[in-house]
Amino acid sequence: MDHRKELFSIILGTNEIASAIAVQLARGGNCAVLSYDPDPPVIRRKMAFHDALFAGSAQIEDVVGERVDDVMQVLKAVRGNCSRRGQVLVSWLGLLDLLPICQIDVLIDARLQKRRITPDLRRLAPWTIGLGPGFSATSNCHVAVETRPARIGLVEGDGWTDAADGIASRLGDLGAERFVYSSFAGHWRTPVEIGTPVYKDLVLGHLSGLPVLASRDGVLRGIVRNGSDVHAGVKLLEIDPRGRLAQWTGIDSRGSAIATATLAAIRRGTAELVGPDKSHRKNCHHAHAAQRDGS
Repeated sequence: MDHRKELFSIILGTNEIASAIAVQLARGGNCAVLSYDPDPPVIRRKMAFHDALFAGSAQIEDVVGERVDDVMQVLKAVRGNCSRRGQVLVSWLGLLDLLPICQIDVLIDARLQKRRITPDLRRLAPWTIGLGPGFSATSNCHVAVETRPARIGLVEGDGWTDAADGIASRLGDLGAERFVYSSFAGHWRTPVEIGTPVYKDLVLGHLSGLPVLASRDGVLRGIVRNGSDVHAGVKLLEIDPRGRLAQWTGIDSRGSAIATATLAAIRRGTAELVGPDKSHRKNCHHAHAAQRDGS
């Protein structure tokens, strides 16, 4: 990617993978908006921009994500300082709200939804990238990115990303055992902060009044935000068993590798999307004028 040519990207998801990609784009002087999606709930919140939706801003390493609540705020940011190094935008607005705001260059689906039918993104933007299960360049995106830890990278030809198999990746010596899942749909309450050392059977929260216990000793790496409503069978929390090597902030090695692969996917198809005249910015200006004039 030629960093002299600014790209406007929409990233679906506010999780740690979407955030790692946004960090890399922001460092390159490009504008990215993260669009919230409730499924699945974000648990690694200190590694993501998700909490900016509630606190107004969140920081990952050297990059700040700032909440934008409506169309006019997004327009102002895109036309102004969105491309300033060290900043991304985070919004409750969905894709259908964001698409009319400005001609986008890249649409990235980073929601990692393992059980849903993935939509065909190709008609929504000049260049579309699908991450995780359910994507193929011949079916629903321009480039598919495999996110399974041992195989992270671009899917070539007419291949598909690996289907979800229910097997959790390893962290230290643990797989799925490091997670605690919701056994039923309910309202989640917790007073425990991410980064807290925990021990087996410690009560970490309550799901509709019933206690939820730590599955083992370690450091709390992620937990669903207090006050959330959750579906049955979703991850409520994650415990990092690696002792002094535990990580619950910043970008981890998997997030970094997926972000690098996603940037390679962007480079593959966007060289011609943003010319020196930055015509897509003109379209943003026209959209802003239409919004302002009520036309």
